[in-house]
Amino acid sequence: MSIGLIGKKSGMSRLFLEDGESIPVTAVSVCGNFVADIRTSDKNGYNALVVSKTKKHNNLKKAQKEFFKKIDINPGSLAEFKLDDNQVTHEIGEHLTADIFEVGQHVDVTGISKGKGYAGVIKRHNFAMQDATHGNSLAHRAHGSIGQCQTPGRVWKGKKMSGHMGNQQKTIQGLKIVDMDIENNVIYIKGAIPGFNGSEVKIKPSIKKS
Repeated sequence: MSIGLIGKKSGMSRLFLEDGESIPVTAVSVCGNFVADIRTSDKNGYNALVVSKTKKHNNLKKAQKEFFKKIDINPGSLAEFKLDDNQVTHEIGEHLTADIFEVGQHVDVTGISKGKGYAGVIKRHNFAMQDATHGNSLAHRAHGSIGQCQTPGRVWKGKKMSGHMGNQQKTIQGLKIVDMDIENNVIYIKGAIPGFNGSEVKIKPSIKKS
């Protein structure tokens, strides 16, 4: 089953196992998840669940207000999770909790990475510096040549250059759930996940590690 949840990154900590091993974990709060809509193959051409996580919104559009008013749940952020055939066993308005996952299960986590502003090629693409010798005139961190000769006579698209670093959607695959707090709807995932503390992330079962 590929249904997932929308969570809020609460920060990083560590858990100690019985043998004393320390494991770095990220705590993700998944409270306030509800089924907002059901997509079926007959009506939409595919099966999926639209999940809403309750969140305070100050500037909802009229269509959004009517959508949440129709299904009688509080407004929130929406995310769609595709399902396999004949897996739609949920109802609109149903409350989803952390127990849809299991301890030891592998998940894929999607979020918006931290924005780091404008960065050069050394920080952004891990380029090597030029020689820090007397012959180098203020070009120690420059990227060097970027063009070609008359053919093609231009810079190829996608060339690694300086620019805005971070603030992109990233997915970390195959992360392991090491512990869960069902009562408080908190999932502890081994390792780091994209985003700053308080940012929203999507958690769904791993594609590669089923």
